[in-house]
Amino acid sequence: MALMITDECINCDVCEPECPNGAIREGEEIYEIDPELCTECVGHFDEPQCIKVCPVECICVDPDHEESPEELLLKYQQLTGQA
Repeated sequence: MALMITDECINCDVCEPECPNGAIREGEEIYEIDPELCTECVGHFDEPQCIKVCPVECICVDPDHEESPEELLLKYQQLTGQA
């Protein structure tokens, strides 16, 4: 599952530099996560780094982009040229 940032985001810019895939970008009103790049940090870390550093806990699973751990690992491998 890719993650998403809810409208509770305060635009603190803490999450963007933590994303190893560059999936987080500043949107028109709040930060946004590109589901094509989000692996929930699978392959990089044991837990999503954006969730770990978010001070307002506004990052959650995106129900529109459900993926299994295996699919996330495959996406990681494709993004890093290991597939």
